[in-house]
Amino acid sequence: MPQNDLGCRVDIIENTPKDIGIKMLIRSMAPKIIIADEIGTKEDVTAINYAFCSGVKGIFTCHGSSYDDFIKNPYMKQIIELNIIDKLIFLSEEKGKIKDTIFLKEKEKCFL
Repeated sequence: MPQNDLGCRVDIIENTPKDIGIKMLIRSMAPKIIIADEIGTKEDVTAINYAFCSGVKGIFTCHGSSYDDFIKNPYMKQIIELNIIDKLIFLSEEKGKIKDTIFLKEKEKCFL
């Protein structure tokens, strides 16, 4: 059962690996936006690239306190190299505060 009522225009997929859930949503529901928490695997990057190439926007979270920390994960470094991320937002330890924003998007590419 979802923790929050997000309204009738939101579908929540649970108990499914993110990469499988993302592909299922794209194929069956034609979403405009996909939101996923704690990405960080090769499969996640592949699914996010699939979503991007399918015209779906996304909001994703992962661990990292700075750009240098973020790209220590080889799969996060790969997602940067794919040039499909618009910006990175690093949150402060202070609740509700943004520590840093890095704009990345130069031009659209699609690698399948």
